[in-house]
Amino acid sequence: MKQLIQNLRTGETLLREIPSPSAQKGCVLIKTRKSLVSIGTEKMLVGFSRAGLLQKALLHRDKIKPVFEKIRTDGLTSVMASISAKLDKCIPLGYCNVGEVLEVGEGVHDIRVGDRVASNGSHAEIVSVPRNLLAKIPSTVSDEDAVFTVIGAVALQGIRLLSPALGETIVVIGLGLTGLLAAELLRLNGCRVIGLETDEDKLRIARARGMVTANPDLMNPVDLVLEHTGGIGADGVIITASSRSDKIISQAARISRKRGRIILTGVVGMDLDRADFYEKELTFQVSCSYGPGRYDEIYEAQGHDYPLPFVRWTENRNFQAILQLMESGQLDVKPLITDIVPLADFASIYQNITSSKAIGIILDYPHQTDITTTVRLTQQDFSAKKGIAAIIGAGNFTKTTMLPLLPGANVKYIASSGGISAAELAAKYKIPYCTTAYHKILEDETVDLVLITTRHDQHAAMVIDALRSRKHVFVEKPLAIFEEELHAIIETWHECEKTGISLTVGFNRRFAPHVVKMRELLGQTVMHIMISVNAGTIPANSWIHDRALGGGRIIGEGCHFFDLVAHLANSPIAEVCMTATGTNCSETTDNASVLLRCENGSTGVVHYFSNGNKGFPKERIEVHSLGRTLVLDNFRILRGYGFRNFSVRRTSQDKGHKELFRLLLESVRNGGQPLIPFEEIVNATRATFAALESLKTNSWVKI
Repeated sequence: MKQLIQNLRTGETLLREIPSPSAQKGCVLIKTRKSLVSIGTEKMLVGFSRAGLLQKALLHRDKIKPVFEKIRTDGLTSVMASISAKLDKCIPLGYCNVGEVLEVGEGVHDIRVGDRVASNGSHAEIVSVPRNLLAKIPSTVSDEDAVFTVIGAVALQGIRLLSPALGETIVVIGLGLTGLLAAELLRLNGCRVIGLETDEDKLRIARARGMVTANPDLMNPVDLVLEHTGGIGADGVIITASSRSDKIISQAARISRKRGRIILTGVVGMDLDRADFYEKELTFQVSCSYGPGRYDEIYEAQGHDYPLPFVRWTENRNFQAILQLMESGQLDVKPLITDIVPLADFASIYQNITSSKAIGIILDYPHQTDITTTVRLTQQDFSAKKGIAAIIGAGNFTKTTMLPLLPGANVKYIASSGGISAAELAAKYKIPYCTTAYHKILEDETVDLVLITTRHDQHAAMVIDALRSRKHVFVEKPLAIFEEELHAIIETWHECEKTGISLTVGFNRRFAPHVVKMRELLGQTVMHIMISVNAGTIPANSWIHDRALGGGRIIGEGCHFFDLVAHLANSPIAEVCMTATGTNCSETTDNASVLLRCENGSTGVVHYFSNGNKGFPKERIEVHSLGRTLVLDNFRILRGYGFRNFSVRRTSQDKGHKELFRLLLESVRNGGQPLIPFEEIVNATRATFAALESLKTNSWVKI
């Protein structure tokens, strides 16, 4: 299938051939008929991608200081590589989609194959959309009308936050798609609407729909609003404009009455002048997309609706409301359609989108679509090669860490659930096949090694599937996030271990050059190990904090350091005790101290915290033994105290990934002992479970 994507580094808008997605649990697979180009949003995105590096930095001034702090702690090379990786990616365009349901995922019971639906799907021939982000289209509403549903919900949510009353005067600043829809919905609500816009074509459409309009470049909007309100000012203002100017919010304040309300649904400069708001006691609020539920993983990804008596208008119910207004004939969007363009002619839209005067452009999709979950990009003969690999997961770790370290690795496949990231990386690294169906990889007998880098909640099931398919397996940590998953892996391993396959978990730090040196210097002694991890904050609503979604930072990241303690001590962990700061003493904590006792008498403590300063080194390891001390700062500088022939060693930052992947590929090709003994992998995983159990019971937990 084909999908429109935007390259953030080069500024190119591309129509790419990518594998079709599948209907994941809680999702619906849709064959697109029409999609709407959101000129304002997509113009900003395309404009950003076409800007130079300095211009991009100036557009995100708030991120400049943290970059310099990161350079000081991690080094210039590491930080520049990270910045380059963030910009060197393609993202999907579009969020207003209409199509026909092809397949319904597990857990969706009120949608049927063949239903017409409107969704926030992208500009792609096939899209997979969570249930709460789509709505059925009434039979009397055409595809061309229904494609305005999602952007209509954006306008509607701004109006709901404004809470306009019958007879009030509301000013809409910016009469693009969202602005014109907001103005029409306000008129249906019994409000008098004044529209401000600099584009004469848009003003003409607004006037034809009975609105009072003005071009603020040609006349003073304050005088106009005061004239139409008897000197009072506007009861409310909705800003739907897209501009970096701070003057728009100042203008909104000046045209408002005392105690007026201002709602921002667009994107404008936010340098507020207190004087503009102080005397009038104005209320200002930013509207979030389509409504309540947006960006909530529980609502969108897991499909848990908010109860209607308590949250009357969710984003999905806003979709439905827009469609009902279209069905009744109250909301007419046809005058907003500038053009209908075949998908293949997309370039005619995007070549000049940054200067486009269009309002509503609809992309029209072909009736026949090639639905395939695997796409072959290049011809390559693997018949005489050993150690053929396949990657499941095309996220940041795969892109920035794994693939750059796998030159000559004979990678045959790369898979991702959505397809776009897999296709992007396959093209960049000349991988022949990209797919959204990872089971195809497991069915290919030529594949020897499967590397799994998906979200944490998928690791265990994929490891089991790969082992049963008699593949060598590498899985980025963690191995499992629940005890029952670990038991299932252990059972599967015992069934398969005699076949000669291997299982490796991404405990890369034990392969770091400085850690290898530490093991050499310390020898077989009893020691005390202290590891401080300045992990940094992650927003509270991120999946990483939700164990049901594969989250939990102690499970997902702490396992690295538990393994490192056991590796340095050369002894399994026997007991664990964890404490956490504050009142959030739960499995989601990311401010904790974990005490570890090893079987040989060594002890360790891992201080894992997210409330530290970004300028402080991310990782620091101290080991004390027999009157000697080793200190490793951020995997760059190792200092020794009390050693006869060692005092200091400096290198660029190296956390062991390169050596891990080199040894892994060598092992798969030539055979040999596992890189990490299976019992050590299990021990580190059980230590993470024991840490969470200890936090609950406030006691030491034996492994």
